[in-house]
Amino acid sequence: MRHPHTYRSRRSGVTAVGALAAALLVSAAALTAPAAATPVRSPAAAADDSLAPTPPMGFNNWNSTHCRAEFDETMVEGIADLFIDKGLKDAGYQYVNLDDCWALPNRDANGQLVPDPTRFPHGIKAVADYVHAKGLKLGIYTSAGTKTCDNTGFPGALGHEASDARQFAEWGVDYLKYDNCNNQGVDARQRYRTMRDALRATGRPIVYSICEWGENKPWEWASDVGQLWRTTGDISDNWGSMLSILKQNLPLAPYAGPGHWNDPDMLEVGNGGMTDTEYRSHFSLWSIMAAPLLIGTDLRKASAETLDILGNKEVIAVDQDPLGRQGTVVSSEGGRWVVAKEMADGSRTVALFNESATAQHIATSASAVGLPKAAGYTQRDLWRHRSLNTSGTIAATVPAHGTVLLRVSADGHWAAHPPATELGVTQQPLVEAGTPATLTTTLTDLGRTTAHRVSVSLTGPEGWRVRAESPTRAGTLAPGRSLRTRWRVTAPEGTPTGPYALSLHASYRSAAGTPVTDVLPLTADVVVRPPSGTSYLSDLPWMSATGGWGPVERDTSNGESAAGDGNPLTIGSVTYAKGLGTHAPSDITYYTGGRCTKITAEVGVDDEKGTRGTVAFEIRADDTKAASTDVLTNTLPAQPLTADVTGARVVHLVVTDGGDGIDSDHADWADVRVTC
Repeated sequence: MRHPHTYRSRRSGVTAVGALAAALLVSAAALTAPAAATPVRSPAAAADDSLAPTPPMGFNNWNSTHCRAEFDETMVEGIADLFIDKGLKDAGYQYVNLDDCWALPNRDANGQLVPDPTRFPHGIKAVADYVHAKGLKLGIYTSAGTKTCDNTGFPGALGHEASDARQFAEWGVDYLKYDNCNNQGVDARQRYRTMRDALRATGRPIVYSICEWGENKPWEWASDVGQLWRTTGDISDNWGSMLSILKQNLPLAPYAGPGHWNDPDMLEVGNGGMTDTEYRSHFSLWSIMAAPLLIGTDLRKASAETLDILGNKEVIAVDQDPLGRQGTVVSSEGGRWVVAKEMADGSRTVALFNESATAQHIATSASAVGLPKAAGYTQRDLWRHRSLNTSGTIAATVPAHGTVLLRVSADGHWAAHPPATELGVTQQPLVEAGTPATLTTTLTDLGRTTAHRVSVSLTGPEGWRVRAESPTRAGTLAPGRSLRTRWRVTAPEGTPTGPYALSLHASYRSAAGTPVTDVLPLTADVVVRPPSGTSYLSDLPWMSATGGWGPVERDTSNGESAAGDGNPLTIGSVTYAKGLGTHAPSDITYYTGGRCTKITAEVGVDDEKGTRGTVAFEIRADDTKAASTDVLTNTLPAQPLTADVTGARVVHLVVTDGGDGIDSDHADWADVRVTC
């Protein structure tokens, strides 16, 4: 990934955006439409299904090492050792895959590939033998072009398919990732079918991963070519990239199944660009999409939390379910996603995914996810590893950027489990330092049975005063009933603005006395009153600010991924001294405290990316859309945008992509001002 922002990392002068245009980032209505029947596949494909009856699981070095010197024989064999030592092989991981830069830049006199003697002094076969001796498999990489994607220009396989495939087979390779760089404009179907035929001719079973970035919609033609195909450009280790790829891959569920998988790219879990909460969402969502699970972090440096995420066998079982269904979208309103996956045993795995930056109540029902009517259901939490009963309501208050992953069954054993409950909060906690704020929490029984000896508690940072002003206990809580508690929360005078952690705890027992504890992490934002009059928002503190490529910038454009690397804000050749520069997807949140009336801005795509970039702008007053634009391109001048925000506690400045992914979506809120 030489430049993941523009998705040119696996390309040689070819920007792959058009093929994943508006048809993929579709509206919520399209996302939630019933899945079409799985496409009919040719008889030739059936013979290959045995190579990947479930999505491949393993490791690929690229996301963690790129082409640096640390990628070598010692590292690869060390990863194989860690598969055993850390229990990853037992969890289902089996492929140890080499990416680009394993070869010398030139073939030998006979046209053969030559492993780099510095990186792989004993050759690829010796590495394969080492990996095979541990009961694992080895993967390798090349490109369907004259050269691979690294700027060094390692040899590609275009025109050498038969001889390269024979070398791979002789070395004992079990998996080929076949990229798309330097393809000389040769038809993609022809290039990828030629290598398919070459691999088959070797007689060795080699899983074939088609990596043409979704440019030519391989899901429509590659089910009899390879076992998996990339559906998007390269992933990057940030929230915006992961979210964009998720939204592009979700609509393709009808094309996935045993032996033919949609591939939204490798995992970034553990690489440091996202929080553990976000990484759990990443892993949960890839699993419910039946995506290949290829670890992209250097396992030699992996934290215990990273290994816990990657090694969660209950989540992996969702990905590896033999029915082979990809999860489909049930609902997605307001960034509150419900994705459901049919399982071989008749159960449904349900992801309650919160795209937004604040905790959200997300709910669905057993019938909505396809389960039959029943007296009760068993609901298994795959991250907390516990089973509870539910009446059919499937709900949770999900932390910002978090995912609750549940496996729900109409199995007849629901009564053996305690009732499910939901901890919730009625509104986002906003606290002005030194001034008491009121917060109301709820604990609701979602089960078919009564909760007993119910209690809740709320804790805050050291020095904060948290006091209950209504009951925190109940002897019983009947199905469908809630314990509502009002709290008085005070941050000390002088507390700096910013987010602070609160924890809402609950405990209760089943009728049989089984104890259950729960916790909902909350964020309380310490805020300051906005000044009276009209102010530039770039001069005021924000509550939060997220962008799809690097941090949001004040009074400059987004620039690239580093902080402070922006340029003067420029839209349609007009330069602005004040404003906010960001990159889609973006959400910049300000506290207005019910004291402000209007926000105005000149908005558009910044000139710094030339003719590229398509975005849409939106101003939200609390949870209500107050103003928005159509999709804007770089060819348009700045567009005026005015929003009435009277009475809103919080306003959001939101930028979304134009329906074609986030490539080069540099967005400017020029001269953005608030009147209070």
